[in-house]
Amino acid sequence: MKEIPKAYDQSKEPELYKLWESSGYFNPDNLEGKPYTIIMPPLNANAPPHVGHALGLTLEDIMIRYHRMKGDKTLWLPGTDHAGFETQVVFEKKLEKEGRSRFQMTREEFYKEVWDFVQHNKHITEEGIRRLGASADWSRNTFTLDPKIVEIVYDTFKQMYEDGLVYKGERISNWCVKHQTNLADLETKYEERTDPLYYIKYGPFVLATVRPETKFGDTALAVNPKDARYKKYVGQEIEATGLLGKFKLKVIADEAVDPDFGTGVVKVTPAHDAADYDIWQRHKDEIPGPKPVIDSRGKMDLPGTKYHGLKVAEARKVVAEDLQKAGLMEKIDENYKHNVQVCYKCGNIIEPLIMPQWYVAMTKKIQDPKSKIQSSLRDMAVEAVQSGQIKIMPERFEKVYMHWMENIRDWPISRKTWWGIPIPVWYKGDEIKISEKSPGEGWEQDPDTFDTWFSSGQWPYATLRAHGKKDFEAFYPTRVMETGWDILFFWVARMIMFGLYKTSKVPFETVYLHGLVRDKDKQKMSKSKGNVVDPLGVIDQYGVDALRMALTVGNLPGNDLPLSEDKVRGYRNFANKIWNASRFVLQNTEDLESNSPQPPLKLRGGDRTPVRSGALLPEDQKILDELDQVVEKITKQLDNYDLAHAAEDLYHYFWHTFADKIIEESKSKLANPETKKSAQIMLRAVLETNLKLLHPFMPFVTEAIWQINHKDLLMIQKWPNK
Repeated sequence: MKEIPKAYDQSKEPELYKLWESSGYFNPDNLEGKPYTIIMPPLNANAPPHVGHALGLTLEDIMIRYHRMKGDKTLWLPGTDHAGFETQVVFEKKLEKEGRSRFQMTREEFYKEVWDFVQHNKHITEEGIRRLGASADWSRNTFTLDPKIVEIVYDTFKQMYEDGLVYKGERISNWCVKHQTNLADLETKYEERTDPLYYIKYGPFVLATVRPETKFGDTALAVNPKDARYKKYVGQEIEATGLLGKFKLKVIADEAVDPDFGTGVVKVTPAHDAADYDIWQRHKDEIPGPKPVIDSRGKMDLPGTKYHGLKVAEARKVVAEDLQKAGLMEKIDENYKHNVQVCYKCGNIIEPLIMPQWYVAMTKKIQDPKSKIQSSLRDMAVEAVQSGQIKIMPERFEKVYMHWMENIRDWPISRKTWWGIPIPVWYKGDEIKISEKSPGEGWEQDPDTFDTWFSSGQWPYATLRAHGKKDFEAFYPTRVMETGWDILFFWVARMIMFGLYKTSKVPFETVYLHGLVRDKDKQKMSKSKGNVVDPLGVIDQYGVDALRMALTVGNLPGNDLPLSEDKVRGYRNFANKIWNASRFVLQNTEDLESNSPQPPLKLRGGDRTPVRSGALLPEDQKILDELDQVVEKITKQLDNYDLAHAAEDLYHYFWHTFADKIIEESKSKLANPETKKSAQIMLRAVLETNLKLLHPFMPFVTEAIWQINHKDLLMIQKWPNK
């Protein structure tokens, strides 16, 4: 009897991966069939993959391995992201620990150090992707700062500039004082805070505000036009006494004012509040423009006053105390709950400031009649989903997508960061040129860099074009974009816009959104809570396949997934069950290949183990007929991207039907010379079919078993229903 190790040795997984990679079958150039393409969402090149990455990589690898076995020309293009702002935040934390700051370095010195840091960590990131079993084509591995990618990004920017879709404007932006950069709306979040609500006297009015320190930048007072209490004041100018003397403000009416907030009267401070900025935009002909009183360092900018140079929080206290002393404070509500906008990375409160930035016009239609595009970016992206060219899974996210598109604002794409792709704009007096390199002496480059989502938003067509016209024509549009639901707007919507704008085609046919991985109690994972699951650490202990199954079973699209060590341990036991059951079958069917010549073979299920006509007993034939139904069900589930149920059904079939029932009942038949042959053929057929069905989900243990009895790779075997 063939000697097969008693236990599955997960330490052999890296060797199996090298076997796959060296075979050349990760590369679609060695495959035939209809193209099936997934562009890997580029992982941040500053750290090893986290458990969220492990989830996405697992789901994508299942899709890729399944379609490769179906005979498709599969391309899974891997890549990493320079992740501008995020990487700079990580690196600046490193500098802080070393007692250094980027502001003590030249821009060139800082960039060089971050580049070296990223190149080192990029290899760690890529090795982590390999450890998770990702059967990606590493010959096409791409980095968002590769010269060809940068060239394509610049070309897109130039075309959009010429089409009037990018412009530079001074508008209110979300400013992070700590990181000294502006952020898009999507890069901020809101937290509920309890703060004092100050009721301040303004001439004949009392109004409520949480920010008394910005009163020096007020340009008007506003009420709701339907508020009968203040109708007589609308359009009039009131005089009031303030901390710096008397002042006058006009009263305007605007629908944005909530009559139930405070007293129904609000101060308008367009330089330091986004809503007030919008009010000013609507009433430019009635009231003065913005009056900035806070600088980019988060300090009061009021030269000649006692408040000049105070940090905002400190100034708030001082101003409130002075208002009380002057008799200008009506009352203070100490327990006012409200939502505060904060930086999504550091959690510091956002300071709305007016800054010059580059914007992408989201709702503006291209005016040039020569352009192929006669629609806005937003409208193209809406039409692609409404028409069914792109399907979003789960379907409920289509409504979320449409709602966001309906309320979309122009997108600020410039950042004050030093790490990233420089904006290719040069200035000389009033002249502007779009150029990757300096146009000559006297020209100064725009100091900002692109928001990383501007470059990664071009990822599907940029990666393929970077590898040549042949790749682009063969593999674009791609089939699936698999990613987390939390970046539907950050990334997916923008890829749709850019893809349609640059290629006139959708970048992918299906958007598969996975949920967030949470701990066993469904709590968000965080280092401070100590509940973070390290996927590479889990792999070392339980093996890749156990983690992959734990991340797949019960993971419906769009739903958050609780993950515990117990769940991973349970699927490690399943991997062992597969090994033990397979070991039994292989040892008890060892003489199947060495039998004397038999009658002609009748193939069942395509390339499944051949069944000799008349060689099977009715009960064994029934098992194979039932297996056909399992194959059909799993195939249908995978075609519909129902990965969670496919994995769960395979688990139950293998463990409870095949191992617990079929194998146990076969033992007596194997001992009987009259029924042995039929039992052997049936067992081998069921085993090899199951190995193929399980391979996309658990590639390592299934390939390890396949290699015991075969010289070719399980990875490229035909799917059983062919």
